[in-house]
Amino acid sequence: MALSTHTIKNCSSDLSLFLASAFTKKPKTTEVMAGGTAVFEAETEKTGIKVKWERAGAEITESEKYLIKAEGNKHSLTIHNTGKEDDVTYAVIAGSSKVKFDLRVKEPEKSKTILSIEAVSAPVVSDSPTPAETQPAECSRSSEVPTAETQPELPLDPIGLFVTRPQDGEVTVGGNITFTCKVAGASMLKKPSVKWFKGKWMDLGSKVGKHLQLHDSYDRNNKVYIFEMHIIQAKMTYAGGYRCEVSTKDKFDSCNFSLIVNGKIVFNTTNIAEGHEEGGELDFSALLKKSEPKHESQPDVDVWDILRRAPPSEYEKIAFQYGITDLRGMLKRLKRIKKEEKKSTAFLKKLDPAYQVDKGQKIKLMVDLANPDAEVKWLKNGQEIQVSGRYIFEAVGNKRILTINHCSLADDAAYQCVVDEEKSFTELFVKELPILISHPLEDQMVMVGERVEFECEVSEEGAAVKWEKDGIELKREETFKYRFKKDGKKHYLIINESTKEDSGHYTAKTNGGESVAELIVQEKKLEVYQSIADLTVKARDQAVFKCEVSDENVKGIWLKNGKEVIPDERIKISHIGRIHKLTIDDVTPEDEADYSFIPEGFAYNLSAKLRFLEIKIDFVPRQEPPKIHLDFMGQAAPDTIVVVAGNKLRLDVPISGDPIPTVIWQKVNKNNCNVLRNDDSMDSPDSSSDLSNDSMLLSESEGRVRVEMHEDHCIFIIEGAEKSDEGVYRVTVKNPAGEDNADITVKVIDVPDPPEAPKILNVGEDYCTVQWQPPKYDGGQPILGYILERKKKKSYRWMRLNFDLLKDLSYEAKRMIEGVVYEMRVYAVNSIGMSRPSSASQPFMPIAPPSEPTHFIVEDISDSTVTLKWRPPERIGAGGLDGYSVEYCKEGSTEWVPALQGLTERTSALIKDLVTGDKLYFRVRAINMAGESEPGQELGKQPHIHLTTLEKKDHGPNKFMVFFLQGKPRPKVIWTKDGQPLDSKDVGIRNSSTDTILFIRKAEHHHSGTYEVQVQIDNMDDKVAITMQIMDKPGPPQNVKIVEVWGFNVALEWKPPQDDGNAQISGYTIQKADRRTMEWYTVFDHYRRTNCVVSDLIMGNEYYFRVFSENLCGLSEIAATTENPAYIQKTGNIYKPPSYKEHDFSEAPKFTHPLVSRSVISGYNATLSCAVRGSPKPKIFWYKNKVDLSGDAKYRMFTKQGVLTLEIRKPSPFDGGFYTCKAVNECGEAEIECRLDVRGNQISVDSVLLEMNG
Repeated sequence: MALSTHTIKNCSSDLSLFLASAFTKKPKTTEVMAGGTAVFEAETEKTGIKVKWERAGAEITESEKYLIKAEGNKHSLTIHNTGKEDDVTYAVIAGSSKVKFDLRVKEPEKSKTILSIEAVSAPVVSDSPTPAETQPAECSRSSEVPTAETQPELPLDPIGLFVTRPQDGEVTVGGNITFTCKVAGASMLKKPSVKWFKGKWMDLGSKVGKHLQLHDSYDRNNKVYIFEMHIIQAKMTYAGGYRCEVSTKDKFDSCNFSLIVNGKIVFNTTNIAEGHEEGGELDFSALLKKSEPKHESQPDVDVWDILRRAPPSEYEKIAFQYGITDLRGMLKRLKRIKKEEKKSTAFLKKLDPAYQVDKGQKIKLMVDLANPDAEVKWLKNGQEIQVSGRYIFEAVGNKRILTINHCSLADDAAYQCVVDEEKSFTELFVKELPILISHPLEDQMVMVGERVEFECEVSEEGAAVKWEKDGIELKREETFKYRFKKDGKKHYLIINESTKEDSGHYTAKTNGGESVAELIVQEKKLEVYQSIADLTVKARDQAVFKCEVSDENVKGIWLKNGKEVIPDERIKISHIGRIHKLTIDDVTPEDEADYSFIPEGFAYNLSAKLRFLEIKIDFVPRQEPPKIHLDFMGQAAPDTIVVVAGNKLRLDVPISGDPIPTVIWQKVNKNNCNVLRNDDSMDSPDSSSDLSNDSMLLSESEGRVRVEMHEDHCIFIIEGAEKSDEGVYRVTVKNPAGEDNADITVKVIDVPDPPEAPKILNVGEDYCTVQWQPPKYDGGQPILGYILERKKKKSYRWMRLNFDLLKDLSYEAKRMIEGVVYEMRVYAVNSIGMSRPSSASQPFMPIAPPSEPTHFIVEDISDSTVTLKWRPPERIGAGGLDGYSVEYCKEGSTEWVPALQGLTERTSALIKDLVTGDKLYFRVRAINMAGESEPGQELGKQPHIHLTTLEKKDHGPNKFMVFFLQGKPRPKVIWTKDGQPLDSKDVGIRNSSTDTILFIRKAEHHHSGTYEVQVQIDNMDDKVAITMQIMDKPGPPQNVKIVEVWGFNVALEWKPPQDDGNAQISGYTIQKADRRTMEWYTVFDHYRRTNCVVSDLIMGNEYYFRVFSENLCGLSEIAATTENPAYIQKTGNIYKPPSYKEHDFSEAPKFTHPLVSRSVISGYNATLSCAVRGSPKPKIFWYKNKVDLSGDAKYRMFTKQGVLTLEIRKPSPFDGGFYTCKAVNECGEAEIECRLDVRGNQISVDSVLLEMNG
């Protein structure tokens, strides 16, 4: 503890020196009396540095109270007439260095005494009384409010959680009562859980309603939780014992209390009884002192019978209804009664207590009935089962069978068979089959940034699959790096953009198996399989530049003399797979340039040159001998022309001669030559005796190998060059004036042949050595290296093991999974490209020998025999275990002799026929198909101690250490602690022939120390020392204080705890609470420093802060809290709205909808409508034939949201005419008019008279 504290202090000191490096002398915290003067001095390293002084985060300006001086590198601050308001934190700032210090102002002793007396005499806030409407006069003593005289302060319970426990109560029938408990909440992180019970186990939380209510509140002043139980209109059955239980995360407390319900004095008259539903409850028993109360005759209730017939789910309801307080005891007695029940009259054979079936299978539930004609009902969880495809009912004689097909987890339930009033119960358990992986994961190798998708298939749809990477479970993160997808039985793990960190082993786990695959993510590398070559073409010919790269997704650009080539009708750019082409048709002299291809995203530049061939024809005299001009480019004739297999060879050979010579092409071999002529015939040259008879006539314009003849040159073409085309070609030209010939060597180069199948050597636990031989044919180019691939035996996906070519003929492949069968294959690479893959190697499995056997001991010794005993190896591996070999060696010899013939599968052996008196060494090895393990070796009688179990335990639980002993005869065991014998009162020791156990019943701090166990046999001994450290939760941090408050931030500082619990402090948890609510919220957890800044606080609020310390055992029991709150001051910013130029909305009236001329019928109301717009709102006037209608009661005028309406009540023909609407405001006026025609309703006088007579 002292060491860790010293280290932390040193670290803090170093930090302060680093931050305050600009000061050579720093001001120190000073203590003065109120009214005195305080002086702070500081010195800087250099003169001329600007220094500022701050008080509580605000800069200090010079005044009468504050005097600031600066002389060279010396600076001082003087504070006159100090008061309590000056007791704050100050700071001096120079450049980027800041030093804080405090001024402590001491008040006179008299002030201290007065303050302490005031603090003691502060009143204790008591609980508020229950409202009058819910607390009548009959309320019990527990609901009354204690006064200051009777209860001056809240009682504290140092052990339990209650501050005030609920007290026994008494109430009259029909009255109300409240029980209250109080729980201290100052040290609680969250609200405690409180339950109320009646009797021993009836939870009242489910009985809340008309007669029972539960309430809780929080007293912020006293930091106390208040829980209340209100009983309203109490009944006699409510009497009995009650219990209140309170629990937190790590504490529990309970309290028992009782309720007494007294009979109520009422006058029970007939009228009252008839007018109330509960008249039967009224009683005169309270008035009758000596006589017996009269009860109305009620049928007797047999509670035992009710409980016997009721299902267990109804027990709680029955107990509350009939006032049963010892329900648990009654149920025990009822259980014994049920065992003595008579034999069932309805069932000859009931259902078994439980059945089990595998998921997806079917099961039959069968009962035997006493009456074959009885009706049967089957219930599932209390609900009647209906006949369906899954549920089948059968009746065979007196047997009734329920068959459930294709059982699912939904069928895991309680079933009943009901016959009349008798029931037979059973439970059906559906066992879910293990989910197997039918299609395992496959290894993958990708480039950085590529998408990775692992796929596996399980045996059942909807199964749960857990994904892991290197043993750590993968979950959906905020960045959505991993995506999990289900498609029926298939499950996918998708990584959208892979990185180097994603490399590793990925596991898909189910409850029935797992599958592992490896992901290798490599940096992107581009290989050029074929570069572009220089071209020489003639006018009007075609030039094709072609290159091939390893990645078919790579794009690129073509450059001509450094400028990008723009494709057009003559120039075409293509990209098919890995091949990029630039094709130039009708070549012109302007096309002669340097051409380059640059792959996008890679630092490659593939360049070639295009030469334009310009043929000059000089005048030659007739009868000029023929001449072959192979040096037409001004260079020496090439000895060898190299062409890549599969490419086209085109050789232009200029010739001259007069008359035009005849051209003959020959392939010169050792035994034959083929002749190609320009006259569509194949003839033998002069040396025809050297030519073979199987010459083939080739047409000039047909065939893969052909010659095209022109006046001044001939063209030799090989389409799709093959290895057989390699050789020396001789061209001969003849005319009457003479002849000329030239030899041209053509070499065809290709990718190498595939190597032979590689061999697997030196197989280990997760590695193997692969060896191979070079290919028989290297393709005409030297082998640059090899590429190795591997796959799992049952997989089809090969995974590349190297991106850089392997120069050697062997490679050590690593990171394989033990027990999985693999295959290997190899590619050869030359400058042309990569060969086809070799045949796969023989399948092999990475395995390793097991570890050495453990606990190898000599069990028994006689004059000629030795009995050995051991335990299996801790690690056996995928290769299994074939057996054990036992050997012995005489002392002084190096030769080990087999003690047994062959291997033994047992873990013990009896070695016979030994020579009496020899001192022997024995060893045992575990052997599997991978080889032998390291030997487990022992000297015959030498005592030896082997510690197998040592666990570091927290403070409190039991602790034990087991030491295994070896030696014959039985060794003597001696235990000591710090050199002293152990106390047997709190430490137990048990010894046997093979081990000794130290047992500590309850580990405490004083049990820490060095324990030593010693075993002795005669003059031989062995010792083992173990240092034990008992850990506990740490104590709270010290001196938590608020250093500075600025803006929305608070700086906190504290010291490490005095008690670290014998373990290193791993961090701190900082919490904040608003002073009004006192609800604590975590700001930082696992915080390692002893200072922090809490940000994002709310302006205008006051906050308390507390800090918990943490070590391996957890958080400290209590926290250190700041004494005073931190107030986040409100800023004085005043919002000033921007000034805008007021917009003029004035507008002259304008009609947006005109008046429409109408024709109406006399005697029916008519309306005229229009719409107007204007600002300010215009005044409206209506006219008829230029006469104002404002004072005429026959007309009504309406205005609503700019719509103007004139209503004419029952118009007559006289009301017809021109109507005008006029709108006027200060900006102008507008008017509109329409015509109204009123048609008269003319009825003839004759018709009226006829109607009257009728």
